[in-house]
Amino acid sequence: QVQLVESGGGLVQAGGSLRLSCAASGSILSINAMGWYRQTPGKQRELVAGISSGDRTNYADSVKGRFTISRDNAKNTVSLQMNSLKPEDTAVYYCNAHGVVRDTSPLLVDPDLWGQGTQVTVSS
Repeated sequence: QVQLVESGGGLVQAGGSLRLSCAASGSILSINAMGWYRQTPGKQRELVAGISSGDRTNYADSVKGRFTISRDNAKNTVSLQMNSLKPEDTAVYYCNAHGVVRDTSPLLVDPDLWGQGTQVTVSS
């Protein structure tokens, strides 16, 4: 079974930085895309940043120039470096893995896997 485990959330003052990390564990052959989403109470989960297996990236307009996503395909990890944090970045951040090919016979593909979420709180 494949699981995503996140780390790195916490409390930071406005203007500060945090780094989120997510590791996929289990027997994995490949992961198509990985990304970070966030959600606040009463709102839908929104994409923050995504990265393909070929390192193509996309960002929400609200975080462009402040956040950087990266991944290590060999280790099945994805990270999100968050700089110049603002109070409006406060949310629960979720790691996502899209198109996870398991090393099983026959091959199994998980369309979407999610981490448990990690709280990021930015104080003003």
